Amino acid sequence: MKYLSLSICLFFSCICNSQENAEDIPPYLVGKVDYPVFKNHPYVGVIKTDNTELKFNTNTEYKVVIDVYDKVKDSTQLLPPLREVARIFNLCVANGATKEKVKVTAVIHGDAINAILKDEIYNKKYKVDNPNLSFIHDLKNNGIEFYVCGQNLGLTNTAQENISADVGVAISAKTTFILLDQKGYTYMNVNED
Repeated sequence: MKYLSLSICLFFSCICNSQENAEDIPPYLVGKVDYPVFKNHPYVGVIKTDNTELKFNTNTEYKVVIDVYDKVKDSTQLLPPLREVARIFNLCVANGATKEKVKVTAVIHGDAINAILKDEIYNKKYKVDNPNLSFIHDLKNNGIEFYVCGQNLGLTNTAQENISADVGVAISAKTTFILLDQKGYTYMNVNED
């Protein structure tokens, strides 16, 4: 049952990811999108529906771990899987969960580690400031957890002091997924690659 709901979320996620360079939502969606918690990007919203099926129980805790490994394709834009972290949170709240009952954790590894570099390092690499840092900071301040794979940092020779202070360092992405699975988190992959 949880996979059906996640499939629906991923379907809309794919639609949004195909429009990653769009600044605004399409005109036909204006006035039809809600932003229950996060409003920091046009595509973190939830299209209003009259859904009466598969509503969340307000007393249940919903836990999701999101796998983030896409490479930075446009250094001036928010990394699309990070946008989906906020959108999934909004979808859970829109479907009836309370903000306090939604637990979301993002695990960053692979080429996505470039999206969490501090501005000074990101600027050396891409010649622009990191557009992901304030977004991550906003999500972290609203209860979303972020962890990076320590193995990935070591393999790429990326010093811990060069990444955002809002991202914790785990020994590995693999052990983080194992631990969070044991704690009842549902795994979601929202990457384009």
